[in-house]
Amino acid sequence: MQVFHYHQPFHLESGEVLPSLQIAYHTYGTLNEQGDNVVWVCHALTANSDVADWWKGLIGEGRVIDPQKHFIVCANILGSCYGTSGPLTIDQNTGQPYYRSFPTVTIRDIVQAHILLRRHLNIARIHLLVGGSMGGYQVLEWALMEPERINRLFLLCTGAAESAWGIAVHTSQRLAIEADDTWEQPRKDAGARGLKAARAIGMLTYRNYRTFMRAQTDPDKEKTDNFKASSYINYQGDKLVKRFNAQSYWLLTKAMDSHNIARGRHQDVETALSRIEQKTLLIGITSDILCPPEEQQLLAENMHNTSYHEIDSPYGHDGFLIEFEKIGLILAAFLENK
Repeated sequence: MQVFHYHQPFHLESGEVLPSLQIAYHTYGTLNEQGDNVVWVCHALTANSDVADWWKGLIGEGRVIDPQKHFIVCANILGSCYGTSGPLTIDQNTGQPYYRSFPTVTIRDIVQAHILLRRHLNIARIHLLVGGSMGGYQVLEWALMEPERINRLFLLCTGAAESAWGIAVHTSQRLAIEADDTWEQPRKDAGARGLKAARAIGMLTYRNYRTFMRAQTDPDKEKTDNFKASSYINYQGDKLVKRFNAQSYWLLTKAMDSHNIARGRHQDVETALSRIEQKTLLIGITSDILCPPEEQQLLAENMHNTSYHEIDSPYGHDGFLIEFEKIGLILAAFLENK
């Protein structure tokens, strides 16, 4: 992991200003002389910048996105807890971590930080800009903010604006965090119990009924407690608590809620989408209940130069991270102009 230190004020959409900014990022491969081999991946809610680790099926030697051919970049998002400025970063004014005092951020703020890093890396053009879920929100905003810098888009399980359903899910998760009376305390593990509960809510939307029935049904019909499904939910919650921060989670779900590419542009979502001219690959997952295929179909109907594919998968929203073989074949054909 590398860290870019931006020693100038960073102005947020809210009007607040960070006195400086740090951005954690990973790169793989080498920028070629023509500067036309950049693949930039925007990550989702709780991921980090090491995209070659969490998306091994698509990124790596011999994969469709290959560091032998591409210069791959992934930056940790603003407000996260994996090295980029966020609640755990030291506030220069106090000498202590920001914790709950870290200001509100939006998807546009996150993209503005990406743009600073793009300039730092001397990247003039991005050949392919990639994002699934919240990462797709960043891709759409970036395509509108710097259209001249981006050649192609690859979007998975994402939408042009956060849905009422998504906002309701995130609000429920924040209520779970807020119910933990430690969540606003100035300490790294503040809100840990609430974060575990928030992750439990999230897991119900990342997967679906079929997934749980297939993988978590107990064979023992005499059980009255300690069910497989309960153990799985507890395990997933504990796993996230060990690697993530509740205050970052609260902050970033707020950022997702504010996502709407029409906001402040004096037009509706459909008109904003029609301004995106890049050749675009769209993928939806049939069983995704968090960001269902109708969200991607709206993009396909209003954007120019799109190719839409729907993958029949039992894995729900997490399918964009799991179905890498099917996704890889579609992406390879797209990159080869087939």
